[in-house]
Amino acid sequence: MSGPGDALPERDGLRAAFAAALRRERDLAGVSASELARRAGLAKSTLSQLEAGQGNPGIETLWALANALAIPVGRLLEVSRPEIEVIRAGEGGGVRSDHADYVARLLSAAPTAARRDIYMIEAEPGEPHRSVAHAPGTREHVVLLAGRARVGPRGSEVELSAGDYIAYPADVAHVFEALVPGTRAVLLIEYR
Repeated sequence: MSGPGDALPERDGLRAAFAAALRRERDLAGVSASELARRAGLAKSTLSQLEAGQGNPGIETLWALANALAIPVGRLLEVSRPEIEVIRAGEGGGVRSDHADYVARLLSAAPTAARRDIYMIEAEPGEPHRSVAHAPGTREHVVLLAGRARVGPRGSEVELSAGDYIAYPADVAHVFEALVPGTRAVLLIEYR
């Protein structure tokens, strides 16, 4: 797990891969750095640092950039993967929230033809993880593995226990709030 000030860890080359993917996706979208920064609500200097591999974005910044580019966030975190892949518990690049004790570990980025990402979520009680609306038509699926959490669109959250599943529209503001220590979940984000 990365430290509190290390939202996007350097290990596994994740930060460098993110910088290259961000430049690639911005070029593919045909938008300038200034325009992407504006769409994502970032300073142009921050975007320049991220593209140079010097920035350390939290999960909220990654989602803002992905939304601005109209792509799954997993496309910004892709690293080459073998045909058969095993990720042991606690391994893999985790991206921390800037505002909550919440870590999202990308387990599987959507291939080009698919439109979904799969994450392992590790969350602790305290400040809830509040997500802004994703691209239109986005839906999230959560399977709670351990603990208890309040999950769903803001104002319509549902309390889940281990083994529970919820699916909800994620093109509106939504929340993941751990209610007990050691809360863990699998999150699948389905883009349309």
